[in-house]
Amino acid sequence: MDKLLIRGGHRLAGEIEIAGAKNAALPILCAGLLSAETVKLSNVPRLQDVATMQKLLRQMGLAIEDKGNVLELCGRAVDKLEAPYELVKTMRASILVLGPLLARFGEAKVSLPGGCAIGSRPVDQHIKGLQAMGAEIQIEAGYIHAKAKRLKGARIVTDMITVTGTENLMMAAVLADGVTVLENAAREPEVTDLANLLVAMGAQIEGIGSDRVTVTGVPALHGATHRVIADRIETGTFLCAVAATGGDVILKGARADLLDAVLDKLRETGAVLTSGDDWIRIQMSGRPKSVSFRTTEYPGFPTDMQAQLMALNAIAEGSSRVSETIFENRFMHVQELNRLGASIEIDSHTAVIHGVGKLVGAPVMATDLRASASLVIAGLAAEGETLIDRIYHLDRGYDRMEVKLSAVGADIQRIR
Repeated sequence: MDKLLIRGGHRLAGEIEIAGAKNAALPILCAGLLSAETVKLSNVPRLQDVATMQKLLRQMGLAIEDKGNVLELCGRAVDKLEAPYELVKTMRASILVLGPLLARFGEAKVSLPGGCAIGSRPVDQHIKGLQAMGAEIQIEAGYIHAKAKRLKGARIVTDMITVTGTENLMMAAVLADGVTVLENAAREPEVTDLANLLVAMGAQIEGIGSDRVTVTGVPALHGATHRVIADRIETGTFLCAVAATGGDVILKGARADLLDAVLDKLRETGAVLTSGDDWIRIQMSGRPKSVSFRTTEYPGFPTDMQAQLMALNAIAEGSSRVSETIFENRFMHVQELNRLGASIEIDSHTAVIHGVGKLVGAPVMATDLRASASLVIAGLAAEGETLIDRIYHLDRGYDRMEVKLSAVGADIQRIR
């Protein structure tokens, strides 16, 4: 099992290329099931989750041709309407095949999903929405069995804001009979990116980027060409790494307009940020200042950046409070950060961080994707050597992180 060895204390300087967004690419790949024509995708990140999704879609009959930085999808020969447990158990996003299969083929059998152990992430909102559109759904032996001759438009009000729920129901609605209104829809940039692809394929969608999305069903979708948006979480992670270690780094391909809440907090730490249409520059000198924040749905502070900014707070001047409102079990990185010398206490859904003058390297273990990133940031800032175990979590969401960091001056290597 691979590990990362980090020798901390090095200032970062140079340029890092930001990859396409994992959380946009996964639903966009599933959208290939909706058409018999070719969908061309560029800026698709090279990640473990993306590879797993391609494997799942290929076994369903979706043709995927890899042409370097472009993937060509063709759903003409899709003939297996099942997502088996073996492929779904490692990645919760596999549930996103449910809506497209049901909409185009009238049937789907999808294993209940797995993924990171960061708390309960139920799919009941997906099921409730599809039932409102006329689907007959049974859950047996760990599988969702869904059938519908043709889905019908409906007004769907979800009990909570759910990103994958909004994406699944939006993909189901594009081929439904009539008008579907999604109330309390997720507004994340990745949802907007999927909607923009669907429109390019011939879907009729209004209210994109708002909490009320209206979809008028069409008989069929055609092919399209689409570029996946930049990964705002990868961007934020590297920004935190520079803020923690000091330095001057330009992130190429990054989108500042997708990261307002994170950039505001980084400015509070003392980082100097400048940006253009497709780049962000961060300059940091001196010890960062502590910042308190609360995670919430977009456009608020993203839960996927909570662990990384907590690692920065661990070495910052002063004390801070971090409240996690999205997932109930997302502080598993705290005990590992404390192993490095951080001073963090947990009180229910709030962490209190007392900044320390220095962290000291030690062996630590990654527990989930974003926790892995926080340990990398802490290791880069710590004195001595930090050895991070179970980095397969990291590979699910970051494309060759150690290579990108090495190129800007970090002393980091993968041990196989």
